[in-house]
Amino acid sequence: MHCPFCHTQETKVIDSRLVGEGFQVRRRRHCQICQERFTTFETAELVIPHIVKRDSTRVPFDEDKLRRSFLKALEKRPVSADDIEIEINKILSVLRGTGEREVSSEFVGGLVMDALKVLDKVAYIRFASVYLSFENIQEFTDEIEKIKNSN
Repeated sequence: MHCPFCHTQETKVIDSRLVGEGFQVRRRRHCQICQERFTTFETAELVIPHIVKRDSTRVPFDEDKLRRSFLKALEKRPVSADDIEIEINKILSVLRGTGEREVSSEFVGGLVMDALKVLDKVAYIRFASVYLSFENIQEFTDEIEKIKNSN
């Protein structure tokens, strides 16, 4: 690690601690040349697959877009921010666990729909109406009946 003050490579770790619920390591370092101290953070770099959209274009996965989708569907619904983050983290884990370089947007959309179905049925219908491009009221009714019958 280069010292941010004098740019030498001669730094020494003097303390390491787990932070961020154990997903990050905080290291206190000491530069042996200029004697300054600084902190670094180390996290695992996990690869999330690229998304193949319906028109066959490939885009990098966007966690912020995923979060915005959840927040928009759950707007004014009684669901805690912690519950939303738990579901987002589950989806990220599933995506990392596929081991694939690319996944379809339909796969990700299905994961979001499954998560919303657990969190809030109204939010699920909101998301499904846009995601599945309901053409008429009958498609809405059919989806609502599926939810009723699954309980």
